[in-house]
Amino acid sequence: MGLVTLLTDFGQSDVYVGVMKGTIAQVNPHLNIIDLTHDISPQDLAAGRFCLMNAYPYFPTGTVHVAVVDPGVGSQRRAIALQLDRGFLVGPDNGLFSGVLDRYPVIAAVELTNPEYWHTPEPSATFHGRDIFAPAGAHLASGVPIAQLGGAIDPATLVQLPIDAWTQTSEGMVGCIQYCDRFGNLVTNIPGYLTKGKNFAVAIDNTTIKSGYTYSDALPGSAIALVGSHGWVEIAVNGGSAATNLDLKVGAVVKIICSDLGQGNALSLQ
Repeated sequence: MGLVTLLTDFGQSDVYVGVMKGTIAQVNPHLNIIDLTHDISPQDLAAGRFCLMNAYPYFPTGTVHVAVVDPGVGSQRRAIALQLDRGFLVGPDNGLFSGVLDRYPVIAAVELTNPEYWHTPEPSATFHGRDIFAPAGAHLASGVPIAQLGGAIDPATLVQLPIDAWTQTSEGMVGCIQYCDRFGNLVTNIPGYLTKGKNFAVAIDNTTIKSGYTYSDALPGSAIALVGSHGWVEIAVNGGSAATNLDLKVGAVVKIICSDLGQGNALSLQ
């Protein structure tokens, strides 16, 4: 039995998500559907990219991931399906998939041009999630070969979402906040493995945040830096919101200062 995941910025107060599931059921009512999230902020491609990238490895081979954060719906942006070694991605070609594609190579890529696998040959200009992406994903999960969904495209032409890269410095790394979760935890773009075997602190402007292993390593209401379950260095506040307490947003520059564990907590911030 096939498996389809859904990630959107549609929220839960309207019928959009339910209608997408309805079009999937019309193709194959026996498919399993898992909601990754529908609470991506409207048109927030960076958040959608991050969430899909971090969810992708936890699903079995063959899973079809339908993701719709689509501010360009109805425009000339392409509707695509991608085959990777572990599964499929279906959605708009607007950079939403670029986080996954940074880690997993594309085996096959098509533009969804075959209306036989749409909900209707005359899709709405404002709801491709219902009329194109959900039914195409359902057909894939039901065993339809990806080549039947449309013409092949060059993976090198897929849109990449511009995300600032972290850089190495003489004292550690410089990066930025790439995501803020609902707890107000600020996730950086610096991989946690870079801090393995080291003491580290995060410097933001004139604020220095010491590191720990768990949220409770900080006093209630105090900030702490740690490697989150997603594998990235993050900034949190024990019992509170780092985003609110530190007044930081996605894109803010962060500096990580490292020292070997044998050097104790003596971390230079110059």
